[in-house]
Amino acid sequence: MKKSLLIKLLTIGALMLLLLIPITMIGNSIDERQRYSETVLQDIAKSSSYSQTLIGPVLVVPYSRTEYTTTYNELKEKITEAREVNGKLYFLPELLRVDSDMDMKSRKRGIYSAPLYHTQNKIDGKFAIPTDFGLGEKMADYTFKPAYIALGISDIRGIENSLALQWGTANINAEPGSQIPLLGNGVHVKLDTLEAGKSYHFSLNLQLKGTSQFNLAPLGKETHLSMKANWPHPSFIGDYLPIEHEITERSFSARWQTSYFSTNMREHFYRCVQKQECAAFEQSKFGVNLIDPINHYVKSDRAIKYALLFIALTFAGFFLFEILKRLQVHPIQYALVGLALAFFYLLLISLSEHIGFALAYGISAAACVSLIGFYVSYVLQSVVRALGFTSALALLYGLLYGLLSAEDYALLMGSILLFAMLGAFMALTRKVDWYNLGTSDSSKNNSAAAGATWE
Repeated sequence: MKKSLLIKLLTIGALMLLLLIPITMIGNSIDERQRYSETVLQDIAKSSSYSQTLIGPVLVVPYSRTEYTTTYNELKEKITEAREVNGKLYFLPELLRVDSDMDMKSRKRGIYSAPLYHTQNKIDGKFAIPTDFGLGEKMADYTFKPAYIALGISDIRGIENSLALQWGTANINAEPGSQIPLLGNGVHVKLDTLEAGKSYHFSLNLQLKGTSQFNLAPLGKETHLSMKANWPHPSFIGDYLPIEHEITERSFSARWQTSYFSTNMREHFYRCVQKQECAAFEQSKFGVNLIDPINHYVKSDRAIKYALLFIALTFAGFFLFEILKRLQVHPIQYALVGLALAFFYLLLISLSEHIGFALAYGISAAACVSLIGFYVSYVLQSVVRALGFTSALALLYGLLYGLLSAEDYALLMGSILLFAMLGAFMALTRKVDWYNLGTSDSSKNNSAAAGATWE
């Protein structure tokens, strides 16, 4: 290989490394804007309501009982002391059904917006009270206080209606506070009557707003959650996936079903109550994440990861013209085209904050292709060559957009694209004599003549 060719290749490589500086700066700007956007979203949630998690309902029966302890004094006389002990009996529902109809809306602050949801939740089910409250013969030692139903709601600011519990035939208003620390914030409903050995049906209509996520803790012996929303990007989260779901371009619906046998929730609950071991209980929930998985910041960040590849392919195109058409492209010309490619990403992120990613991508790509097309028509000394070059560049931008829009097939499409580019380069340079690439025609003739004399 001739020294001039080696120097040219080293120069191109050095230019690519230098272009990493503006690319890195633009990438940092994207990260900074994304962090600021997330801060704004948190501020919006702070002034409205955060993610919501429903825990319960739980039936609570407070009690007091007398405990007798026997000791002996110095004269070995038996002394019996009585003391009153207060506690609570907890009963989880035999059946818990939640039917949630979710309406998604956007709350704007400046150029940023956050997806908020408003849900209409119908909560119903059944409690089965065991005979003697499960105490057996010890029940005579207990004095029971008025029972109540507790429902945990993680952010009570999201409650949008007055709550009334339908308990059997009675309709009872709810009061603030869950009264149970492990449920966190919420509401409770004081019950008028409660009889052991009976079953009680209940229902409650809850209008609730929140952001990002909606979760349910499966406290029922059987728990059913049905959900539908006008949101096309659900991400099902938690320990249990829905048993069936349907996702369309504008909405989704899903249905979950669990039991004590699959969740072990009864044991988790009582271990949390009795031994304060609450890790398993707090983690046992399921629901949906409503954040768009591919927003314009994520797409822009993914796009800039291909910047060096774009520059390399563009420089490879220039290099092909140099070796196939015997043109001379100055390193400054390489650098200016590389900067134009880098500025595409700055245009993309700045425009996408105002007009959406798809339109911003189209405008930025069109501006970049037009500028480079105008410039290379002089560099390549031909409008026809410039049109061919910019057409290939426009095709690359189109393929990149496909890569960014594909969540599941991005790696496959990227691999096929790179393989196709390598194949095209190999096909175009298959007849190039790389050893004599930098040698002039007169030198080749002299070498051929010398070789003939030697033979």
